Amino acid sequence: QSNKVKEVYKIPNLFMVETVDTKKLADVLNRRFPEDRKEKLRVLVQVNTSGEESKSGVEPSSCSELVKHIVENCDKLLFSGLMTIGRLGDTSTECFETLAQCKEEVLKIDNLGVSSADFELSMGMSGDYDIAIAAGSTNIRVGSTIFGARAKKEKAPNAATSEMKAKA
Repeated sequence: QSNKVKEVYKIPNLFMVETVDTKKLADVLNRRFPEDRKEKLRVLVQVNTSGEESKSGVEPSSCSELVKHIVENCDKLLFSGLMTIGRLGDTSTECFETLAQCKEEVLKIDNLGVSSADFELSMGMSGDYDIAIAAGSTNIRVGSTIFGARAKKEKAPNAATSEMKAKA
């Protein structure tokens, strides 16, 4: 992700980046901050509450450490809250409860710069937004409800697969 920061800053009126999950990415966002930009860039720390290897995000146990790094070392970023993507098709509140627990831990950090009332919890997508809102979400992502489901990407055949088909 850090290799895309230059492109991200080309977006006019960029308001927030919701996917900060490493100190390295936070540092690059801070270092490449455009000189002509007047307002700090709002950031959410992405937390992997599901434990799925396929999902990005800091472990819940390391969430406060990353937030503290941003608050103390990234003067051009404004920590604004936490984000998670729950398990696909999961209708339980487990991932959302985990993020709410992370919020409580983060709020204990000195000089955080965001109050409990202004703290963003970005959780919930088209399939579970109602559960997320009930669990305290302040920001939901409902793109597939508005635009429809994404087309599935076809996997490019690899050389071994192509060779096996050719021999058959």
